[in-house]
Amino acid sequence: MLKSVARLPILITVLFFSISTKAQDFQGKAYYMSKTSVDMSNFGRSDMSEDQKKRMQERLKSMFEKTFVLTFNRTESLYKQDEKLEAPTQGGGGRFSVIMSGAVDGVTYKNIKSNQLLKEHELFGKLFLVKEDLPELEWKMTGETKKIGGYDCFKATATKTWKDFEMSNFRRPSNRNEDEASTDEAVEAPTEEKEVVVTAWYTMQIPVNHGPNDYYGLPGLILEINTDKTTILCTKIILNPEDKDTIKQPSKGKEVTKAEYVDIATNKFQEMRENFRRGRGGDRR
Repeated sequence: MLKSVARLPILITVLFFSISTKAQDFQGKAYYMSKTSVDMSNFGRSDMSEDQKKRMQERLKSMFEKTFVLTFNRTESLYKQDEKLEAPTQGGGGRFSVIMSGAVDGVTYKNIKSNQLLKEHELFGKLFLVKEDLPELEWKMTGETKKIGGYDCFKATATKTWKDFEMSNFRRPSNRNEDEASTDEAVEAPTEEKEVVVTAWYTMQIPVNHGPNDYYGLPGLILEINTDKTTILCTKIILNPEDKDTIKQPSKGKEVTKAEYVDIATNKFQEMRENFRRGRGGDRR
């Protein structure tokens, strides 16, 4: 009896160590499909056939549908495009396609413990590393529930104010005549701050504070985000995969703040827009 009692603290210690080790080794992967709704009716020159317009619109549509993978542990996460599932972009789409391919979002790294957010951006061949604190969102629980892939999910909403340079936020110039309705005309980037409502669906069956892109802060993994015209939906989850990935924060690129990157990207965008306009003017002479 005394021997059994003597062994008890050892058993408890071993059990605690085992649980603690498993918690430290915990890792998961969540795959997301991101889709952004874009009004395609204004794209295409007036002299294009309906078949040409349809093919071009399909190519442009594919630019706004991407697959991403979120690799996470208890405190860190990496969110990046799933290169294995992405088909190469077909040619076409005019100069709009050139602009679209010029700005590429890379890895997004979050560290909840240190409140750190790092984002890689490639802008026409130059790499930038945007460094900032994790954005704070005041989530409000609604009490609504639904199932996503077998997981019980709860709805939360928040209001987000942003002035960002993201390809999904681009819009066509307003007050154009029909002759100007061409993909050779550059689109306009948003320059004013705007408020959008963010709707998130999270599951407490996976009790981590992570989510896609820079979203986080709920008592469970975020499986769906709806904001403005973009929906990000989780399509697959793997918990504790046999082959674990190293979650390493990105370090390449010129380090800038988010505000600095937005200014740099907007100026570059406007420069290209002016170059395209001058080029079109030269074609008419």
